[in-house]
Amino acid sequence: MDLRDLENRCIQEEAPTCTARCPIHVDVREFLKKAASGAWDEALHVLAIMMPLPGIVARICDHPCELVCKRMEAGDAIAVSEIERAAVKRGRITKRRSPLPQKRGRVAIVGSGLSSLTAAWDLAYKGYRITIFEAGDQLGGPLRGIPEGVLPLEIIEEEIGILTQIGVETKPATAMNGGEWLEAIITDFDAVYVGLEPGSPPDSGILSEGCMPADPLTLATSRAGLFVGGKGTKEAACSPIESVAEGRRAAVSIDRFLQKVSLVARREKEGPYETKLFTSLDHVTPQPEVRMKDPSGYSETEAMDEAKRCLQCECMECVKICPYLEHFESYPKRYVRQISADATMVMGSHGKTSKLVNSCSLCGLCTLVCPHELSMADVCMEGRRSLVRRNKMPPSAHAFALEDMGFSNSEKAALALHEPGKDQSQFVFFPGCQLAAIYPEHVLSAYTFLRNNLKDVGFMLRCCGVPGKWAARGDLFEEALRGMEEAWKSLGSPTIIMACPTCYQILKERLPQANMVTLWQILVDAPQSNQAKAVTRKLAIHDPCATRYEPDIQDAVRKIVTGLGYDIEELTLGRDRTECCGFGGLMSAANPSLARDVAKTRALRSETDYVTYCAMCRNALAATGKRVLYLLDLLFASETDAANRRAPGLSERRENRYRLKQRLLKELWGKQEGKLDDYEKITLYISPAVHKLMEERRILTEDVQKVIDHAEKSGMKLFNPDLVHWLASFKPAHVTYWVEYSPEGNGFMVHNTYCHRMEIVEETGA
Repeated sequence: MDLRDLENRCIQEEAPTCTARCPIHVDVREFLKKAASGAWDEALHVLAIMMPLPGIVARICDHPCELVCKRMEAGDAIAVSEIERAAVKRGRITKRRSPLPQKRGRVAIVGSGLSSLTAAWDLAYKGYRITIFEAGDQLGGPLRGIPEGVLPLEIIEEEIGILTQIGVETKPATAMNGGEWLEAIITDFDAVYVGLEPGSPPDSGILSEGCMPADPLTLATSRAGLFVGGKGTKEAACSPIESVAEGRRAAVSIDRFLQKVSLVARREKEGPYETKLFTSLDHVTPQPEVRMKDPSGYSETEAMDEAKRCLQCECMECVKICPYLEHFESYPKRYVRQISADATMVMGSHGKTSKLVNSCSLCGLCTLVCPHELSMADVCMEGRRSLVRRNKMPPSAHAFALEDMGFSNSEKAALALHEPGKDQSQFVFFPGCQLAAIYPEHVLSAYTFLRNNLKDVGFMLRCCGVPGKWAARGDLFEEALRGMEEAWKSLGSPTIIMACPTCYQILKERLPQANMVTLWQILVDAPQSNQAKAVTRKLAIHDPCATRYEPDIQDAVRKIVTGLGYDIEELTLGRDRTECCGFGGLMSAANPSLARDVAKTRALRSETDYVTYCAMCRNALAATGKRVLYLLDLLFASETDAANRRAPGLSERRENRYRLKQRLLKELWGKQEGKLDDYEKITLYISPAVHKLMEERRILTEDVQKVIDHAEKSGMKLFNPDLVHWLASFKPAHVTYWVEYSPEGNGFMVHNTYCHRMEIVEETGA
């Protein structure tokens, strides 16, 4: 995957239309932002960055930016020209830039119209020695004919005086009509620019036919070192700002000519161009232009109010809709740069990039709203793969999830059997590891329903392997998929009935040869139960992000809900624009606080009780305090108010999977499997406060049992006589767990527990 291609898809740094279509690319958006706050010095500084002779040009600019202003699609265009005039009246440039150190190269500028003055301005600041040849009595002859009310003479003198301050010389040119005079200048100087603005002395015909502009891009003539502009385009002949642009184009060409580099390379965006920037006008209220009371110009308040109408055009469509992208306070182009830079680092910290790429839920909503379909999921997955390849992935990011996946696919939790009493399977019910962990009783009820309504329904328990995919551990993902496929084939490759949207998404892509159907598509045609459990008769549907492009599944769910007699509220961000609950992509493992915020954001989209058809979505949303039903609650729940059910924690979910397998084997297949390990026999007493810590630190009950079992058998423990507590540690795999405990009856009281993934090694001598 080419990260550079993905970076280029982000258009946030593209110029707004006003700037792109401005011939000299003034940052109009930033200028209006400063003006809106009354920061006139700063506003004028923004103009002066790109605008030569700002006191002059800002007063006479013919504002082509206004003709393309995005605000016109919701009201009147912003009166940029009037705000510019307000800025030059009220602001002052507090610090002027200095010219670069003097370069070798003498440049002659013939004439003193806007294009000539601009060329002189730009080249002088680049460090060239500039001489202006003017046939009239004063520089800026064409400008002096502009009405005093628009452009006062003292402003002309002041701005042209700056040219003198930065070393520009002025010489009279009394014989401009003579070809010999021009030939002498070309011979004497390293480069020459002739400005042909209407009304300027050079416009009287000093150039021979062979010395007219040969290239509209560079303004170069057939004579090396001679450049002509100001009348080279129709626009420049009647537009002040186009004349300025011609002078700037000439300055760039002369600089390149003197530096002996290409005159044409990378000049596509000189002058007006089309921008790719997209700005949504959703929720933008149309507003008219602020009218000025005095025809001579805006008052300060009027100018500020008019500037406030600016939309401050930007894209940010993905950031507006994604709490993850908003959390890191930037936008995709910058994120991709950071990830690309990290991938080239040999030494140094990778923590910031790791947090960035591992916190994405990989839900795909950004791709849907991006005008150019940039996928941060693809970017982050490539970032994760890079960290894994370079052995820079922090174990803390995904270790627990991968261990949990391993447990789901171990003999303690995995299962694949034909229906009791049958030796073949036409169907197999595969609920997924999280439904088995959160709603084991619903798994049993759904399986009973399927056996009563279909023929030869086998049963399969395990994990599809998606945590391995999300963690960029392709080896573990492929191993889990192989186990899945082998279990499926051992049952005769039956049609798979799935309840988990993520499992459906994974197997649809990676096991395409299998016939698959979701539990919801079967239930939609089934007789509806009278056991529906919800306090209200209206429910808002939360679509899992794994069903973003599965309208058939979404429709089936809605038919079930309405068939049970409930009214449906469609969330603003639903169906293909649905939001993640914070579990996807292992966000909750890598960045728990962000995952909680994401879940809260989703929970606050409506005050109506939610119903969802992903068990993990239900768990994540319920953990925020939101009233949420799982779809099977409407069919099989025994509670009076199932929407208020507590979300089970990590230890309880793992225990549920283990006990579900044992219960199925015993009650349906008449089998008794295995016996408890010694650590599993240990009784623990855990307060709610300590239990909360364990959840936050992802420490399971069995982890605590293993520490105490190891400590009691080995004697490797420390005693605190003040608290009368024991402290012990144990590292069963990749994580070291510490437990502070004391004997309590026939078991142990747990006072505190924590874990770390660092290695503690003994230092050896030289």
